[in-house]
Amino acid sequence: MREPLDREALHEALVTPGQPWTGVDVHPELGSTNLEAGRLAEPWRVVVTDHQVAGRGRLGRAWDTPARTSVTLSVLVPAPDRGRGWMPLATGLAVRDALAEVAGVESGLKWPNDVLLPADGERKVCGILCELQPAGIVVGLGINVDQDRAELPVDTATSLRLAGAAEVSRDRLVVAVLTHLARWHAALSGGAQDRAAVHAAYRKACLTIGREVELHVAGGDVRRARAVGVDDEGRLVVAGAGTEYAVAAGDVVHVRSGTADTP
Repeated sequence: MREPLDREALHEALVTPGQPWTGVDVHPELGSTNLEAGRLAEPWRVVVTDHQVAGRGRLGRAWDTPARTSVTLSVLVPAPDRGRGWMPLATGLAVRDALAEVAGVESGLKWPNDVLLPADGERKVCGILCELQPAGIVVGLGINVDQDRAELPVDTATSLRLAGAAEVSRDRLVVAVLTHLARWHAALSGGAQDRAAVHAAYRKACLTIGREVELHVAGGDVRRARAVGVDDEGRLVVAGAGTEYAVAAGDVVHVRSGTADTP
């Protein structure tokens, strides 16, 4: 049975000494959690909904999921003085940690903002959208939890249920994601050694490094290259046409067996 999120339980678990979260707003239905978090402009206040009806992905893509089947949340966090470009990457680490902890599912990260399940053909289980605001960075994410195949918009997507993790508590998953997000954000906001630990953890978890990729860049151009690393600014380093260069933005498609997939 697809239960609604429990606002009181979430508040009790998150708004507690040692955690930065200041409040939890649970909406039965909401257009966009990112827009609501940006409107509130309150650092560390969580916005979560049982049904997001006007979700936005990167490049203005719209998406929707059935009610009570996903974890869809946003929160405004202070922008780290150094490493703003690392926020979507650190958020991916938080999701990866939470999936292992709550669902027992191993995942990998696709630069810059997707979480994939390698055991399910590298299908996408989570998307991340970070938006810079005057008061900080709005971190938004959506995790597919309970959808069956017919409820997913594309074949390259998956859910925890389809990956064999049925009956995952969305409340527990929200708490785990935010707990790990606070930890990774603190590391990004810390000293050089802490930031280096974030960088190393991401590079280890990143499925894009070492892959042939297609880069869909501004103007509609598509470039074929090999991803060779992620630099200290969070940019993807690729090798192509006899040179290496860093890519800060754009769509990346993993190339497999002569075809492009995992958009």
